[in-house]
Amino acid sequence: MKIQIAAHFNKQTKDSKKELVQFHVKGDDEKKPELNAMTRSVVVLSIDGVEQSLTTEFSKSTKDAKKTVLEFIVKGDTSSENSYEFYRKAGSDVVLEIAESQMSIEEFRGDDDEEDHEEPREGVRGKVNPDGTIELEDKGQLTIEQLAEAEAAAENGDGDGPKIPESDDDLPF
Repeated sequence: MKIQIAAHFNKQTKDSKKELVQFHVKGDDEKKPELNAMTRSVVVLSIDGVEQSLTTEFSKSTKDAKKTVLEFIVKGDTSSENSYEFYRKAGSDVVLEIAESQMSIEEFRGDDDEEDHEEPREGVRGKVNPDGTIELEDKGQLTIEQLAEAEAAAENGDGDGPKIPESDDDLPF
C-alpha cells in the first residue's frame, strides 16, 4: 500500500536512543483510512522532489480538533549524509509519500535488541570459586603447571617437540 498526503514537515529530533520525524497532515488527507491501517508498521517515507527516502516505524498518529500529527521513528543506521536533503525540507509544506515496507517490526528493531540475543562466546568454560580460583570444564586444557613444565623441557632440549595428531590421511602434516 502506498499513499500520498499533503503535510507540513514539523520537526526532526534525535537523542541518544532514537530519531523522530513528525508531520502535520494538511487538508482532507487526514481523513484517509490508509493512514490508520499503516500505523505501528514499518514504512518508507519519501518527499516529492527529494531523492533520498527513510525507512521508519510509523509509531503513532494523533488527531485533535486542529490537526493530525504523524510520528515516525527513523531506523538507527540512517546516516546524515544519506538523509541530508530529506531533512532540509523540515519546517516546510511537502507532499509526503508513505509506502509499506517488506521489513517487519522485529527486523526493524533487531539491532537494538542485540544484547538480548548474544551468541555464545569462544573460549574456555569454567567457574570462579569464592576463593578466586577457577575450575575449568574443558579437561583437554593445559594447566599453568603443565605449560611451565613443557616450556622448561623445550628450553633444556628435553622432550620430543609438539605431538602431531595421528590421522588416516596421506598428508605429511
